[in-house]
Amino acid sequence: MNSDLANTLGNLVNRTISMSNKYFGGVVNNSGVTEAVDEELKACALETVKAVDAKMEKLRVADAMTEIFNLFKRCNKYIDETMPWALAKEEATKPRLETVLYNLVESICIGASLLDSFMHGTAERILGQLDGTLRGLDEMTEFGLYPSGTKVTEKPEILFARMDIKEVMEKVEAMQAAEAGEGEQYPAVEPKPEITIDDVDKIQLLVGEVLSCEPVKKAKKLLVMQVRVGAQVRQIVSGIAKYYKPEEMVGKKVVVVANLKPAKLCGMLSEGMLLAAGDDADHLAMVTVDRDMVSGSTVS
Repeated sequence: MNSDLANTLGNLVNRTISMSNKYFGGVVNNSGVTEAVDEELKACALETVKAVDAKMEKLRVADAMTEIFNLFKRCNKYIDETMPWALAKEEATKPRLETVLYNLVESICIGASLLDSFMHGTAERILGQLDGTLRGLDEMTEFGLYPSGTKVTEKPEILFARMDIKEVMEKVEAMQAAEAGEGEQYPAVEPKPEITIDDVDKIQLLVGEVLSCEPVKKAKKLLVMQVRVGAQVRQIVSGIAKYYKPEEMVGKKVVVVANLKPAKLCGMLSEGMLLAAGDDADHLAMVTVDRDMVSGSTVS
């Protein structure tokens, strides 16, 4: 699996939307004028759903991704086989062209729904441009659920900027490397300059109890919490909204950097910092206390 996969998907979505706008003003209709090649594409889409489900049952993430992108490649091949640009030249073949574009949009919607678990943002943007809806596995057992007569966006956006391609493929390659290795994969740790015990003593780590937690309206990534630290209740703002729901944080016994200089985040005062662990796969977990320690206890 390499960077051409991102190009495969980005080009497919862009071409399909652009042709829908050029030939039919963005309206996608299923005229029901079918040929044998249509059945091949439909079978590929439905088989991909089964294949991805089977791969994920065995936690074979990279293989599941490969199956999804194979569907997108099949869609590109379908374009070459049906030649929409040639169908557009004759009025008599316009109904056939409508069916071809419908089949492409339906296949992309199925592929995007499968992709959602791995690349949520990308899948969301694809479905948004097609005015499609995210489907569960039980909604992908038949082909043709995309409502005929739906209008796609007039201006397709570029799915993958140059930096995005590199980022996406690094994640995919990391999945493959983890799958290919035996046992748990450990990251290479880049050492920082050594410090002394005096440096450690400068940091005050205390147990805190999260009393309340709410999202920050102006920033999707932030949560604002009221945290009891000893006799004080402090307001702490943290960029963990992607990983924790507000209700999941309430009641947690967390580790607070208590003597960090207060700062304002999105106009809200933050009086400390919570410790968390993160990895290269974009996972994050709060550092918590595994016993019922009183709020304000020293962490050392």
